[in-house]
This record gives sequence, C-alpha cells and structure tokens, in this order.
Amino acid sequence: MMMKITVCIGSSCHLKGSREVVEGLQKLIADNGLKDKIELAGTFCLGQCQTGVNVLVGDERYSVTPETVTSFFEKDVLPKLG
Repeated sequence: MMMKITVCIGSSCHLKGSREVVEGLQKLIADNGLKDKIELAGTFCLGQCQTGVNVLVGDERYSVTPETVTSFFEKDVLPKLG
C-alpha cells in the first residue's frame, strides 16, 4: 500500500521552511529507495498555521521543520512502512 505524505506549502508554512522540508523528504525517500512506496504531495493550508510546517502522513498531522525532517522521517515515517 502506498503511503501518502502531504506537506503544506501555504504562505505561513512556506515562511517556516516548507520548501526545505519537501526537498529533505524527497532526498530521504530517494536515498532509502522508497519512491514506489511513498507518494509526496503538496497542499495549501491545513488550517494549523501556528504549528507549521504541517505534514500529514495519512491522516496524522505532524509539525516538521527543516532541522527535524530527518528525525521525523526516521521516527514517524519509516516505522509505518513496517
């Protein structure tokens, strides 16, 4: 089953580094050979601007920064691929 990761690219999250989060996730997905298991998407405003950068993994919401993208991927994404 394909996992969907959706990153908010609205203006508030953009200012908090959503582009860097997307680039970090793209690199981690490629480095781990998971392009066939993870779909990465962008969306505008998930309604939680104060906690951005907002990232959805399925229906679960996370707050990720460019600094935490690697730990988020290792702690919250990889185990779900199980």
